[in-house]
Amino acid sequence: MADPAAPARRGRPGHDQADVLREAVALFNAQGYDATSMGDLARELGLTKSAIYHHVPSKEHLLGMALDAALGELTDAVEAATGLAHDETSAYERLRALVARSVEVLVAHQPEVTLLLRVRGNSPVELAALERRRWIDARLADLVRAAVEEGSLRDDVEPLLVSRLLFGMVNSLVEWHRPRGDVDAADLARAVTTLAFDGLHAARPDDLRRRSRP
Repeated sequence: MADPAAPARRGRPGHDQADVLREAVALFNAQGYDATSMGDLARELGLTKSAIYHHVPSKEHLLGMALDAALGELTDAVEAATGLAHDETSAYERLRALVARSVEVLVAHQPEVTLLLRVRGNSPVELAALERRRWIDARLADLVRAAVEEGSLRDDVEPLLVSRLLFGMVNSLVEWHRPRGDVDAADLARAVTTLAFDGLHAARPDDLRRRSRP
């Protein structure tokens, strides 16, 4: 990912590193990472090509920063949900909360997540991001397996497949969700978890009575 040893950049008047990163992610998504040059980015920002290097050392560094933004909060959420100490919280409750949190992270970092979903492993930075995604898949599968073992989920679907299907649903939001649109992150998280865990069938009256009991 982004090299922590890279020297800090002071930036140029009128732009800071966040501006450069935001514009870079937009260009990478619009025309592809490989097809985007630092010259393209400079033109979008109204800077000379050499001025870009006062903000960041390389295009690959920008990619690493973007992918870190996409993966960082999700990794933290997965680690919290799959750690060893969870008091009396069931695996099912932690899985459901993690899926909801993943929706919130996607909405907060939608351009970066969109970029993450398009990487193909053509550079060390991309390969590192794909490895982190595989780690997340494996941890989610462990959590699904724990929910099955406690009797909270059905046991006739492979846990790794369940985790991939769950996050496939979450990741599909990048195809149609529009930031600052009519649906906010909380509503999206509630809809995704309801669909994934409760299904679409209408509740029968006796179901509703059972759910209303203390």
